[in-house]
Amino acid sequence: MNDKLIILDTTLRDGEQAPGIALTPDDKVAIATQLAKLKVDIIEAGFAASSPGDFKSVARIAAEVKGPVIASLARTHPDDIDQAADALKAAESKRIHLFMSTSKIHMEQMLRMTPSDVLRSVVEGVTRAKRYVDDVEFSPQDATRSDPDFIVEVCRAAVAAGATTINIPDTVGFAMPEDFVELLTRVYQDVRQGNEEIIISTHCHNDLGLAVANSLSAIHAGARQIEGAINGIGERAGNTSTEEIIMALTTRADHFGVEIGADTTEIFETSRLVSSLTGYPVQYNKAVVGRNAFAHESGIHQHGVLRNRETYEIMDPESVGQHSTLVLGKHSGRAAFADALVKLGIKLEDEDFQRSFSRFKELADRKGEISEEGLRAIVASETDTPTAAMTLVSFEVVGGSTRPPVATVVLDRDGTETTASAEGDGMINAAFVALQDAFGIVGSLADYRVEPLNSGADAMAKVNVILQVGSSTYSGQGVSTDVVEGSARAIVSALNKATFDRGAIDGA
Repeated sequence: MNDKLIILDTTLRDGEQAPGIALTPDDKVAIATQLAKLKVDIIEAGFAASSPGDFKSVARIAAEVKGPVIASLARTHPDDIDQAADALKAAESKRIHLFMSTSKIHMEQMLRMTPSDVLRSVVEGVTRAKRYVDDVEFSPQDATRSDPDFIVEVCRAAVAAGATTINIPDTVGFAMPEDFVELLTRVYQDVRQGNEEIIISTHCHNDLGLAVANSLSAIHAGARQIEGAINGIGERAGNTSTEEIIMALTTRADHFGVEIGADTTEIFETSRLVSSLTGYPVQYNKAVVGRNAFAHESGIHQHGVLRNRETYEIMDPESVGQHSTLVLGKHSGRAAFADALVKLGIKLEDEDFQRSFSRFKELADRKGEISEEGLRAIVASETDTPTAAMTLVSFEVVGGSTRPPVATVVLDRDGTETTASAEGDGMINAAFVALQDAFGIVGSLADYRVEPLNSGADAMAKVNVILQVGSSTYSGQGVSTDVVEGSARAIVSALNKATFDRGAIDGA
């Protein structure tokens, strides 16, 4: 049986220290409740002594959230420890997490304390915390920039005073994985000394983008607790991402040889809630929980995923509460386009499929991503045309405020091109007149409507027209990121219908 690895989530303590985040007690209880659903082992609910609001939050979580151990951070100061114990009174299982800086720069510049002062404070603090709870964690802050010999000395003293978890924090994200493993190995051997009751832990920051890598590397050095925050939030560049740790250990259980108790299906909902309440967005390409974590646009990738999801997905999206998506964009191929049509219930003949796919690729080159609604509009506009119709090859409108615009259109039918130019009262009117000349049909616009298909400066639009030719009317649709082009395509669609309705032409 594999060793059990403990997940301590510090979203509500270290995560909230990110600039601009100010969670209310209700927010914290909501997140803690969701973390309990995620089944993390320990929730670090806050720093009770830091403010009345934090004290209230820790106390409420201790009273209202069941399942995980509830922890409060505290300095080794007596008042901090007393307040942490008071806030945790109602918890079913509780922990006091003490910290004290041990690096030279922290001791000299911040604490104004000597190593012997630090050592004495740690022993006194752990001893005091032990009066309130059996479960005491100690962290030598800025451990990775501290003297390893002093780290071992302080941690041994903490264990002797009653600490049951020794956490080695990379407080400023300074460590490299190989150096971190070396430090953790020494702490495991020289501090734990074979005592299986003592848990070695890690708490890594992401200043160099190595928080998750360092935390995972520590497992091989004997660490059996990892501390992180949902979405990797936290001060400066943030913390180890709890969700990335959970899925790395789940996906590569063969490599790490440890077991965790997390319910991975709650990951995405937890991420969404934390993002919503903190106001911190999740980057699109964020591992596990990002919008693009299971999204595929490349034609080669889409083809592979359609054949077998595991060709490009090492995790089942549903296992984390997500779902796989094929994003229709400029890199998509026929397989993904066809799959999207099937899911929309659209069946096309070969010629209509090719015409629709060609128009899709043309628009995707400009737009980047085509929505479901945009796809429907493309298909509608490209299949709303009679066989052997005129197709719009190109159009250009010149002119503006100082002179009437002139439109030049080029159309093709079976390899034969027709060119026409005309002046008009506005760009769309000029295009309309030129197109009528090219088709040899005179009509009028009975109706003209533009429907945006999405938002933004590069939005796609669907143009709907009704063309009156004699006593008959013909509808047409056009889709483009350019309203004038979309209008021209809609008019071409309507004129094609008029061309193939001989009765209507005779009536004109």
